[in-house]
Amino acid sequence: MTLPVSKPSPEFSGNHSVTVNGFAVHYRLAGRGEPLLVLLHGSFLSMRSWRLVFDELAKTSSVIAFDRPAFGHTSRPFSSKATGVSYTPEAQSDLVITMIRQLGFSRAVLVGNSTGGTLALLTALRYPEQVAGVVLVDAMIYSGYATSEVPSFMKPAMKAMTPLFSGLMKFLIARLYNKVIRAMWYNKERLAEEVLNAFRRDQMQGDWARAFWEVFLETHHLKLDEQLFTMRKPALVITGEHDVMVKKEESIRLAGELPQAQLVVVPDCGHLPHEEQPEAFLIALKDFLKRVPS
Repeated sequence: MTLPVSKPSPEFSGNHSVTVNGFAVHYRLAGRGEPLLVLLHGSFLSMRSWRLVFDELAKTSSVIAFDRPAFGHTSRPFSSKATGVSYTPEAQSDLVITMIRQLGFSRAVLVGNSTGGTLALLTALRYPEQVAGVVLVDAMIYSGYATSEVPSFMKPAMKAMTPLFSGLMKFLIARLYNKVIRAMWYNKERLAEEVLNAFRRDQMQGDWARAFWEVFLETHHLKLDEQLFTMRKPALVITGEHDVMVKKEESIRLAGELPQAQLVVVPDCGHLPHEEQPEAFLIALKDFLKRVPS
C-alpha cells in the first residue's frame, strides 16, 4: 500500500490563533469528520514537524496541529497565578483539552511525538472521557521530560535568577541547536538545510529562552509508568528502529505495559518517524484509526 505524502517543503504554518488559558496558540485546522486528530510535536520543534503527513490525514479526518507553549509562534507570556498562565505538564494537558472544546469538538485521538507523546498520555489519563485513543511516537515515558524533576526547595532561588539562567540556556541552545535536531534523524542527509533553518526560526521567536526556562523549572516526575495499567483506550506505539533520544527498548516496554497497545517499529528511522518515514507512519496510523470507536 502506498500513500502520498506532502512535498518536503519547510513552509508549513497555521493562519489561526486562539486564546487558550492565557496563551495565544498558533494552530492549523483542516479536514472534516471524526475522529479529530490532535498532533503534538516534541521539544525544540514546532507544528512544522507534521508538514509531511498533515494534508494526507486531513483527507479523512479533522486534524489540528499547534505550536505548544514555549515553541513556534505561540505566545510566551510569563507564568503567573494571577493570570492563570502556567507551563507545567498538567497545564499543558489542560490546554489541549480546552482547545478541543473551544474548537467545537468533544473527543480526540492524541498523536504525540517525544515530549508531545508524554503530554498525550498524561492527557489521556487525566481526561479519559475526552480522549478516544493515543498514538505515542517515540514518546518519553520512562525517561527525559516525564521523569526529570527540579527539586521544590531550589525553585524559588532558580526563579529569582531567571535572567541569568535563561541567558545561559539561550547561549547553550543557540550553540547546540542544529546538532540536537540532526541527532533526531537516523539518516542526517534526509534533513534538508532549509527545513533545519525553518525549525530554528520557529524556536527562536520572541523571549524564547525565558519561556523554555519556565518549562524546565516546572518539570517533575509524572510517574506515568505507575498509571499505565489504568489506561483503557486504544493505543499505538510507534518507534524508529534507530532512535537515540528514546531507545527502541523503551517503546517496546511501553507497548507491553499498556493494556490495549499495538507496536510498530519503523526501520531505517530515528526519533521522528512522521518526518523521516512519513509513508510508513501514515500506514500505521490509518490502520490504527480503524480500531478507534467513532
